[in-house]
Amino acid sequence: MRSPTPSRRSISKSKRLLAGVIEVTELVGIAGGRDEEVMKLLMDDGDGMSTKKLKTVSVVGFGGLGKTTLVKTVFDKIKGDYASSAFVPVGRNADAKKVFTDILLAVDKYGSPPTGLDERQLIDKLREYLENKRYLIVIDDIWDKELWDIINLAFSSSNNFGSRLITTTRIVSVAKLCSSSTHDSIYQMTPLSDDDSKRLFYKRIFSHESECPHEFKNVSIDILKKCGGVPLAIINIASLLASDGLVKREDEWHVLLESIGRGLKEDPNVEQMLKILSFSYYDLPSHLKTCLLYLSMFPEDCEIRKDQLIWMWIAESFVQPGKEKISLFEMGETYFNELVNRNMIQPVYSNFPVGQVYACRVHDMVLDLISSLSREENFVTILNGTAESDSMSSERKYRRMSLQYARKEELETTPPKSVSVLQVRSIAAFKPGIDLMPPFSSFSVLRVLDLTGCNLGGHGNLHLQELGSLLHLRYLGLAETGISELTEEIGKLQFLQVLDLRENEIEGLPYSLIKLGKLMCLLFFRSCKRLPDGLGNLSSLEVLSKIHVDSVSTVNELGRMVNLRNLDIEFDNVTPELEEAFVESLGKLSNIQSIQIRTYNAISMHTLGERWVPPRSLREFSPGRGIKFCTLPAWIKNNPSRMSHLSRIDIRVGDLKQEELESLGSLPSLDELTLFTHRSGLLVIRANGFRQLLSFVVLSGTPGHIVFQPEAMPKVQMVYISISLRVAKEEAAANAGDWFDLRMGNLSSLRDVAVSVKSSGVTVGEAKQAKAALENSLRAHPNRPTISVHMYPPIPQGTFLKRKILLSPDHAFASSASYTRRVSAQL
Repeated sequence: MRSPTPSRRSISKSKRLLAGVIEVTELVGIAGGRDEEVMKLLMDDGDGMSTKKLKTVSVVGFGGLGKTTLVKTVFDKIKGDYASSAFVPVGRNADAKKVFTDILLAVDKYGSPPTGLDERQLIDKLREYLENKRYLIVIDDIWDKELWDIINLAFSSSNNFGSRLITTTRIVSVAKLCSSSTHDSIYQMTPLSDDDSKRLFYKRIFSHESECPHEFKNVSIDILKKCGGVPLAIINIASLLASDGLVKREDEWHVLLESIGRGLKEDPNVEQMLKILSFSYYDLPSHLKTCLLYLSMFPEDCEIRKDQLIWMWIAESFVQPGKEKISLFEMGETYFNELVNRNMIQPVYSNFPVGQVYACRVHDMVLDLISSLSREENFVTILNGTAESDSMSSERKYRRMSLQYARKEELETTPPKSVSVLQVRSIAAFKPGIDLMPPFSSFSVLRVLDLTGCNLGGHGNLHLQELGSLLHLRYLGLAETGISELTEEIGKLQFLQVLDLRENEIEGLPYSLIKLGKLMCLLFFRSCKRLPDGLGNLSSLEVLSKIHVDSVSTVNELGRMVNLRNLDIEFDNVTPELEEAFVESLGKLSNIQSIQIRTYNAISMHTLGERWVPPRSLREFSPGRGIKFCTLPAWIKNNPSRMSHLSRIDIRVGDLKQEELESLGSLPSLDELTLFTHRSGLLVIRANGFRQLLSFVVLSGTPGHIVFQPEAMPKVQMVYISISLRVAKEEAAANAGDWFDLRMGNLSSLRDVAVSVKSSGVTVGEAKQAKAALENSLRAHPNRPTISVHMYPPIPQGTFLKRKILLSPDHAFASSASYTRRVSAQL
């Protein structure tokens, strides 16, 4: 069945629907004041000492009640009050080493990755790092008492800095074990009240919490009774009644009511929840059913990259072209967004860029449902070492295989070589399951092969030379597999659409690569510097990431890739001839949507700023801090309204003028701005610009001052800026104002703030007073944003800061940028 064709308007609509999903998710987290109740448990018990002791709060309740959503809401609200924080999902079949590694990566973002350490060493490293810190750590979805006993070894009870642990579980006995000390607490999740159920239900269907058209009132009350106050059931039923932004007729509500059965009110068990979820599944169009079932390929609690998933759908021919002139990938994005809108998958948002959906997760109960359906239909065979796992058999016919965990006895009784995989179309292997992988030559119709994260060394039956026999292959995922070269046999894969070589130390690509005329996505690591001549033959390419270029001939080849949408390119040095060729090639890319440019050295690209005229389709322009522009590029400055799709800019401009800032503010879709500038005067953010902006970063090695006027940036959530106290003081003296006040109270949606303050040129007392005043004004903001104020140079002991910063402008520039990266990593 051909899927419906989305137009540009429908793509825009699906993104607006995502915003509604965010609002509903937040409503689940705060319903009935549950977030405040959990925060109260985390606070003082009346004894001052108990506040300083390590305390654990366990949130317990059956699946679908919103435990994770509640705890994530609390975590996001209070993490700024702690020096270190981590939110770590666990799930069934969890590995303690992975839990410890995930915690360390979250709390110690600048330390070396904890590779090669055993369980005991990881515990010791984590205890040492957390010893004298105030930390907040969430361990989400624990199933196993024994696992908690191991995890708990990493947290010292002698920590007296007010640290907090939050756990979630479905099992009461596990919750009691996690919160076994006298000052620990257990929060029992209960179903939503009738009023909160109505608010959630009406918000999802009618976009407001209290009003319901008269004709739907009685039937909605009956439906809510059967949902029993379970948010997962309420949201999924509501999604059925308001799909595609349209509310269904009253008679269809009654049909659904009769179909649900007894409901969770009388029988709150997994079977009934799965029944309710199954209605959401069977309401999906056929193409979305198939795409959703494919998610059973991924393990529980897996963070599934959006781009990877969509390309895998395309390789399986689940995504069909439409009548509109949009790419298959853009079509796949509408599929993804619709599954989010219908609450079948949970979007994962990045902190930087703010609010961008880069991945998804599948709720445990949804995964149970689609895994069961996949098993019944022989859609996916899942090998994960559990009682519910499928078993390997030499007689069984496999269509898709998910290799998640290898049991020793299974390897002994049914070696991978003995399994018939002649009809397998997709196979995905995950680290513990790579031992189950049959030889590549065993497959005859394979379309998708994803080995991401599996070290291929030491697996004698897996030979990269055999990849050339996979003549039907369309997706090849070899990221983080430890390979150092790519076989010439790759050129035989004439149907290959995606080649992912990220995070491998591959120095060069084989000449045969240019034979892959159907290749649409090529991802590799920046260490790859030897490229074959004739790259322009890859005329189907849409995504080219981390390409390293140092020759005019290679840049000229880029101009032949007329379908290119996303380009991530890196230069060592840029000669005038190379820049000229680059601008000429860019001018031929009429479909380009995203450009990222990286350099090792600071490079000026005046020609790019003045002569290139980008297509209206451009969405992201990120030359970053390595490329210097004397002024704002002419195509932004002269006609910003023309760039109606441009949503992200990361740029370095010399002396930014106020009118240039206002040109940026006139870009109608801009939601993220990262700006490096040497401007040392005042910049004023007015009310008539930046109406869609979510993230505002302005840094300078020679900072000035920034002031936000009333009603400025109504949607901005994250602000990172650098200012100078000397300039602020001079501006205030000229205008008889308060030089400590940035007027950030005017930013109504503010959540995260980092201010880098150049303190030279004022007295020590003034510097201290300014820092305190700034922090106090930010703490008074009604949104309670996360706050970081960094003074450079640090306030010394003395009476006057006479010395200037002993840094070149570029060094100071890099120092401010480094500070911002550190702060953003903490969010």
